[in-house]
Order: sequence, then structure tokens, then C-alpha cells
Amino acid sequence: METKLVVFQGKQIRKTLHQEEWWFSVIDVIGILVESSVPRRYWSDLKRKLIKEGYHELYEKIVQLKLTSDDGKSYATDCANTETMFRIIQSIPSPKAEPFKRWLAMVGYERVQEIEDPELASKRTKAIYRAKGYSEAWIEKRMRGIAVRAELTDEWKRRGIEEEPEYAILTAEISKAAFGLTPGEYKELKGLKRENLRDHMTDLELIFSMLGEAATTEIARKQDAQGFVENKGAARKGGRIAGDAREKLEIETGTGVVTEDNYLTEPESRKRLTGKKTA
Repeated sequence: METKLVVFQGKQIRKTLHQEEWWFSVIDVIGILVESSVPRRYWSDLKRKLIKEGYHELYEKIVQLKLTSDDGKSYATDCANTETMFRIIQSIPSPKAEPFKRWLAMVGYERVQEIEDPELASKRTKAIYRAKGYSEAWIEKRMRGIAVRAELTDEWKRRGIEEEPEYAILTAEISKAAFGLTPGEYKELKGLKRENLRDHMTDLELIFSMLGEAATTEIARKQDAQGFVENKGAARKGGRIAGDAREKLEIETGTGVVTEDNYLTEPESRKRLTGKKTA
């Protein structure tokens, strides 16, 4: 599954691809639409209300999918597709409901377009990064990194790797060997929570991430790695190739590649990260 954060009026909503359509975190949506400090309790009460009103197929329409939480871990979370989310929103008395429904319809329509023309997804992603103030050079590296990652996960799928939690474990092996940090430790260093780690990497961090994953893909192919154990070994080797290259560069330049810098700043300061502190 491809999981992303989307934003509505400055609030983040988790969504994930499931059966070729977007599914949204119900709790995240409710947290935006209602004035409740405990959106989970509101959702629990709303489910009972919807069933009582005759929406008996609600439980069939809600699917639990794994989404990343604030602690960086993935948990089974109630999710709904666009159609079901519309039905839920209609039952929530909120002045934000109408603009949210228009936004939701637009997101759903964009997904249909992307299925028909995958290049649109790439163009939209680039446009989002530009709007956030990222440089063109950074965007090109980020897009290439997305492609390298997709090639790796496709290879894992062909080699018998289950998506969760095995993808996360193998990714952590690559990261640990390449940077000396797991993705969770890396996010902590950069002061990130829900944010995508790679959206907050410098150019060099992105390059070494790509090298580790591209090397892992090539090793898995050449060694015909099958199953979790063999692919875990390939992940360590691929990550180590990137780690060795990183260490050599650090020796030559006297500067660490891994940095606590992030893009949680104003767009003007995003053109170049300065590397205030390295690890």
C-alpha cells in the first residue's frame, strides 16, 4: 500500500491506497470536523448512531488498514473510501462539512485520473513540492528516489515478502547500514512525527538512500534472494554499500552527511539546508 498525508485547511489527514482507490482515516477526518478533544469517542458514538438510523452496512464499508501514527509505528486504523466518507460526513453537524466534501470529491476524482494516466500523479507530486518551496534539484532527486523505492518494493513482492511489517523491517536494515540509524531514530533526530522522513532529507541524504535501495534491489536479483531471511541479508549488504560510500565522503569532506536539519521551516529557508549538526 502507498500511504500519504494530505492537508485540508492546514490539518493533516492520513490516506492510503487500497484496491486502487484512496481510503481515509476516519479519526483524522472527524478530528477536523468536530470540536472534540477525543475524536475516537465521537466516532464510537457516531457509529452507534448511524446503525440506529438504518446504515446497517456501515461495518462492511469500514476497513481497518495500517497507517503510521505519531509515534512512527503503524496501527490498524478505521478507514473509509470516498463514498463512505461522504455518508459519515453527512451525519456530522459542522460548518466545515461542505468545503470538506468538495475537497474530498476532488481528491477522489484525482485518483481516478491517476489510474487512467499515472504520469499525472508524478506531475501533481512535483507541483505540491514546488508549492512547499522545494528547489527543482531537490524535487528531481526526490522523484527519482520514489521510483527507486517502488522498484525495490516490487522486487520484494516478487520474492515473497509480505508488505507489513516485513517491508518496515527490511527498510530499517538498509537505513541502519547506510546511515547508522533506523528510520524511527532518524525521524527523532530530525524532530519529525507524522512527517515523511524523506521529505526532510538533504540532497546527499536522498542520494545515499537511493544508493542503498538500488544496491539492495540489484543484490536481491543477482543472488535470487527468496523469502524474508535472504532478503534481509541483501538489505544489509545494500545498505552497507551506501554506508561505506557515505563514510568515505565524510572523511574526504570532514562533514557528516546525516543531519538533524529538516524542512519544517518557512519556504524561503528551504532552498538549501545548512547542516547545523551532524551525527
